[in-house]
Amino acid sequence: MTGILGKRLAYSSLRAFHSSACVYWPTTDLHLKPEAAGTAEVLARREDYLRLLLLNRPQSLHALNTNMINLITPQLKVWDESDHTKVILLTSVEGCRSFCAGGDVKAMMRARSKSPADLAFAMKFIESEYRLNHLIGTLSKPFISLMNGIAMGGGIGISVHAPFRIATENTLFAMPETSIGLFPDVGGSFFLSRLDGELGTYLGLTGHRLQGVEVFLSGIASHYMPAKKIPALLEALGNIETDELVEINRVLEKFAEPLSLDVWRHWTLGGETSKAINRTFQFDTIEEIIAALEAENSEWARKTLVELRAVSPTSLKVTLQQLRRGRKLDFASCFRMEYRMVQGFMQGHDFFEGVTARLIDKRHPNWFPPIDNLQSITQDDIDAQYFERLNAAKSNHATNSSLPKQKLEFLKDLTFFEYPHRTLSGLPTDRDVENVIKGRYRRGQQMMTLTKRQDVVNMFMSKWGGYDQGMAGVDAERLPRISTIDNGRGKGKKGLKEKVLSILEVSVLQE
Repeated sequence: MTGILGKRLAYSSLRAFHSSACVYWPTTDLHLKPEAAGTAEVLARREDYLRLLLLNRPQSLHALNTNMINLITPQLKVWDESDHTKVILLTSVEGCRSFCAGGDVKAMMRARSKSPADLAFAMKFIESEYRLNHLIGTLSKPFISLMNGIAMGGGIGISVHAPFRIATENTLFAMPETSIGLFPDVGGSFFLSRLDGELGTYLGLTGHRLQGVEVFLSGIASHYMPAKKIPALLEALGNIETDELVEINRVLEKFAEPLSLDVWRHWTLGGETSKAINRTFQFDTIEEIIAALEAENSEWARKTLVELRAVSPTSLKVTLQQLRRGRKLDFASCFRMEYRMVQGFMQGHDFFEGVTARLIDKRHPNWFPPIDNLQSITQDDIDAQYFERLNAAKSNHATNSSLPKQKLEFLKDLTFFEYPHRTLSGLPTDRDVENVIKGRYRRGQQMMTLTKRQDVVNMFMSKWGGYDQGMAGVDAERLPRISTIDNGRGKGKKGLKEKVLSILEVSVLQE
């Protein structure tokens, strides 16, 4: 059955599979039952100009392994170069609980033996994963990540760098790596450090979970919609005949849920809690952050201290440095830094202890050094173990292997200091609002400073929504650091006015 009538009937059958607990997505024959879809861990499907990648490892909550990466990466390369592909969508075959619950910890645990061959095996997984993450962030074709379930760790890496990232009421986001003695990788140094204020620092250090609409409010997702709208969205995408990002965004905005100003003011990490996060997580040492939380004397601060004291002290110190460095690095350099950091953790104690304790023995890890000896982890130790370049003599890798490599290479040469698509599909950050107020929103020009809130709101409503093509290039040293807010032509976005107003409410501008 083909054509528009066939598609309508197929999407009707898709709705029949839908429930609040579980969603099944279409395959080549869109009325194919999910249990007949086969045993491949990733399914690649076509529907007119729409291309679907469906994670199909439900017994492991669709956790990303080497085989899945090796299936996804070449398919993306083919579709990215195809004139017949207009939009790519990644989700999971079964939406029961999980979109993608993490990465392949088993591969990394092999490095516990300290043998060069096992270290090379672990780093090969990291290399392929980071190359995929970078590819998703630099594709020329529109890429949509539909996170209708648990999205953690490796699942974030194949989602957050995309121009379009959909959250639903079923989405659960977390970067819990510090709780297993690691750090928030898969590009966490880039995307976390560019969230509002110190929100990314807080999320990266504590592993705090975001649920449903919070994933959108935080800036992780670009769109939020109820899961019941997904079948209609897929049908609309199946009918699209252009690969223009603006047009894809317009389709998504039709299905996005509007949110009131009160939602922005009162969400769990907004309002007064947002101010507290910025006050306490603004420092460059864990000791200062802990002291600030202790001085805060609030229930939120007490809970946050409990969270911090439960995770790896080494991970806390290394993660904080990672995020501070990441703020100043381009996209590709963030992955190269993280690739070096993983090698440091593979030579240490806490990652292997954390995985064994949390995931196998179901006990509290015995961190070394413990939290009450935090001062013993010096800055010199952190730099030498996790950030300084390894020379050939120090790099303990198999002689018959090219891994661990001195420098991670990618499938594309592109990089940037801000996502080029964020001014099109996302919402402004507090830094964007500050730049508009100070007249620094158009590259190479100093514009008029603004002193009234309404003027700032009007500027965003008329200028926000353009794709900043000038952000990306191959030579990081010549790339701009700040996005241009222009060329939006008044397209606006659901939540744009409310987000800007919520930021301005804590500013000193006149009404």
